[in-house]
Amino acid sequence: MEQAPYYADITDGPEDGAAWWVSARDGVRLRIGSWARQAPRGTILLLPGRTEFVEKYGLAAADFAARGYCTCAIDWRGQGLADRLADDEMAGHVHDFTDYQHDLRAMLAAASDLALPRPWFLLGHSMGGSIGLRAVMADLPVRACAFTGPMWGIEIAGPLRPVAWTVSWGGRQLGIDHFYAPGTDAGSYVLSEPFETNNLTSDRAMHAHMVDQLRRHPELALGGPSLRWLHEALREARDLHRLPAPGVPCVTIVGEEEKIVDVRRIRERMAGWPGGHLEVIEGARHEVMMEGPAARAWVFKLICDLFDSAPPRPQEDVTDPGRPAGADAPNP
Repeated sequence: MEQAPYYADITDGPEDGAAWWVSARDGVRLRIGSWARQAPRGTILLLPGRTEFVEKYGLAAADFAARGYCTCAIDWRGQGLADRLADDEMAGHVHDFTDYQHDLRAMLAAASDLALPRPWFLLGHSMGGSIGLRAVMADLPVRACAFTGPMWGIEIAGPLRPVAWTVSWGGRQLGIDHFYAPGTDAGSYVLSEPFETNNLTSDRAMHAHMVDQLRRHPELALGGPSLRWLHEALREARDLHRLPAPGVPCVTIVGEEEKIVDVRRIRERMAGWPGGHLEVIEGARHEVMMEGPAARAWVFKLICDLFDSAPPRPQEDVTDPGRPAGADAPNP
């Protein structure tokens, strides 16, 4: 693998942080990063949300390293330093939501090539929670999984939900699905929304940290989603909702003040997950890993307590970790 840019000046992660270019099976160039590659307890495959990038999780990687875990994160197609997919590079765009599974398989293959310590665990945030759930349902070779603010549904006011479906579908039919979804534009939410009204974190210092990252490296920023991304995300959430929970140990954590993803869908999913646990963090918003010190400490404890205690699974033994069984199957 070829070394990729890694912005240590904004990361605040373990000192061995580094990044590499990898390619998905359809040729899209992605970027993965890792920290604490000699950690004794295994590797956390961290799947970021929409608009996010490797360096954003340096602080989380430091927390996990202190608990004995390596962290590996990815720039999904269309964001970070990965290939952008629309002529307007600020538009969050994807052709098919299952394309993200190609990206995840490339991440797994890279983790294997780098000999990242076993066992492996999955941590999906927001959009990464949707991608991760699909993969775990297809027997991703991980011992346990955790989700924070997972996008198992998008928070849309009831009367506007049919409008979101109609407009995003219509954009595809009219050939304008690269246009921004209603109410969004090329501006970065982190840079344009003041702390007082932001839906990401209730902690001023963490908000300032996220703003500083993008001001120093604006090439990492992303604007609103395209109509096609919105339609694909709505379809994927609907399809996942129809499937039973996988038999993998799981903890899911949401903020009490969550306003970005559909908490009702999260509650329904976790109520039907055998052995799964849902934790609501008082006063927290969407980014529960980027809240104040007390909330962060509790979040990382919940995740690592599960990972520390999870028993081995047969799916951990696979010939090709870059191609988990069933991952190429189309949406049901």
